[in-house]
Amino acid sequence: MASRTLIVAPAWIGDAVISQPMLSLLRSRSPMDTIEVLAPPWVAPLYRRMSEVDGVFESPFAHGQLALQRRRAVASALRTRAYERAFVLPNSLKSALIPWMAGIPERIGYLGEHRYGLLNDRRRLDEARLPRLVDRFAALALEVGEMLPPQLLQPHLDVDLSNQAIQQAKLGLKRQPAIVALCPGAEYGPAKRWPVRHFADVARTYLDRGRQVWIFGSGNDAAIGAEIAAIAPGAVNLCGKTGVADAIDLIALSRTVVTNDSGLMHVAAAAGCDVIALFGSTTTDYTPPLSSRANTISLHLECSPCFQRTCPLGHTNCLVQLKPERVTARMDFADNPSAVR
Repeated sequence: MASRTLIVAPAWIGDAVISQPMLSLLRSRSPMDTIEVLAPPWVAPLYRRMSEVDGVFESPFAHGQLALQRRRAVASALRTRAYERAFVLPNSLKSALIPWMAGIPERIGYLGEHRYGLLNDRRRLDEARLPRLVDRFAALALEVGEMLPPQLLQPHLDVDLSNQAIQQAKLGLKRQPAIVALCPGAEYGPAKRWPVRHFADVARTYLDRGRQVWIFGSGNDAAIGAEIAAIAPGAVNLCGKTGVADAIDLIALSRTVVTNDSGLMHVAAAAGCDVIALFGSTTTDYTPPLSSRANTISLHLECSPCFQRTCPLGHTNCLVQLKPERVTARMDFADNPSAVR
């Protein structure tokens, strides 16, 4: 008999993409079930591009906002949906409130922030057995003690060709010559950002070879994008000019994407692009780009990964010393895998 499931989504773009294999697992086990998602407005567009999702509701809360009265109102509206179970993907107490307030009978998630009364199927996280976030999410879809399948499906975001054409016309973009996309931002903090001058060197290299260079990011990245475009004349700064859904459609046109460990790294991987992902303060052990077309580069310095927002040593050598030539060499190899490195 078909049932209705609610997913309480993460608040980070990358984590939202990473959650899709869990949804695929749920769909494969119960093809007739309805899967709906409660997500922050900046994450909701991603779930609307996932084939496993039947409906998306936007949660009107800022990062860290409690707003109990508004949560009760959202829970009251969701109560009419008659969900049989809810999966709470974030580990915060606040994220578990709405399924509890909505009276959803089965509420599943990992222990965290003393959520004992809010979750009634509480899982203890074995970080050694499940080092990657994608595996942690997917394991929630299984019975306790059940093993994950040998291979999870890779995330895939649907591209809206109609919107793609609209955005191209609106922004004056052309499909040819081939496009290199740069994603120089990282919302978590500067310790995850490859230096602007390095991105600019990559941009100049490929502009000189006759490629287009498009720079993607949020409004918070607009200054970084403008600086790259000033150093590399001809690069197009799109930071702050596209929403998440628009970015999916335009990034999908790219031949290669060079990106920090960021939400757009996961978007590019799920959009089917060749991805060169740069890791410094973080590690591929936890949130790698989930695509066979993704290449990761890290110097593996003794001080990394530190997982700090800013470099505690003040130099960010894990990214400063990762030279543009190494990245362009990897890009050339991705373009022509039969070539010798």
